[in-house]
Amino acid sequence: ISAVPDPLSLSAEKHLVLLRDGRTLIGFLRSIDQFANLVLHQTVERIHVGKKYGDIPRGIFVVRGENVVLLGEIDLEKESDTPLQQVSIEEILEEQRVELQAKQESEKLKVQALKERGLSVPRADTLDEY
Repeated sequence: ISAVPDPLSLSAEKHLVLLRDGRTLIGFLRSIDQFANLVLHQTVERIHVGKKYGDIPRGIFVVRGENVVLLGEIDLEKESDTPLQQVSIEEILEEQRVELQAKQESEKLKVQALKERGLSVPRADTLDEY
């Protein structure tokens, strides 16, 4: 039994890739190396908002290994058994924009409440620096 997948078997299998920035990609894995760098073919970016999702076609996608959080094979038989509702790209992008706006407003209120109590919160963009 080999730990390295057979390259011919990869072409028929659909994979889901979760990236460090939270994006979800679905496509056919064409290549992977020792650093987990990936090449995906017929890739779509799947956006989830509540019980809805939308797929944005991205084509061939190269992913640097350090950005991969999770890589998994999709069971094609169970893929259609989802309680989620597929919607158009425009609709899911609008839902995502509204959700992001609500999160930002909530975060603003939280920071304001903490400031009123004399506490400071580090900015989110400085938390990712090493």
